[in-house]
Amino acid sequence: MNLQEFREYCSFKKNVTESFPFDEETLVIKVKSKMFALTNINNKDFSINLKCDPMLSQALRQEYKAITPGYHMNKTHWNTIIIDGSINKEKLLFLVDLSYDLVVKGLKKSERWE
Repeated sequence: MNLQEFREYCSFKKNVTESFPFDEETLVIKVKSKMFALTNINNKDFSINLKCDPMLSQALRQEYKAITPGYHMNKTHWNTIIIDGSINKEKLLFLVDLSYDLVVKGLKKSERWE
């Protein structure tokens, strides 16, 4: 997976927007008003930050060297995933979906129904 594939996959999800609220290189992907993914678009080593269930985060970090506690994020709920080929595309897409679903679940009921 590369940056373009990642962006396209996220863009097909309902109520997703992209922005650069922090600087010109940190792409933030939100569902409604809540962030579910972010990445540095200028970093030569492509990585993404995704929200994750805390118990699953621990297991993933033990299983994959490329998954570490979220860089500049709450390390209990966020992982940084280095896209180096060591994690297959299906697993990466599952983790994107999981992050999206966790954030949607945390939205206000009125936002979820829109």
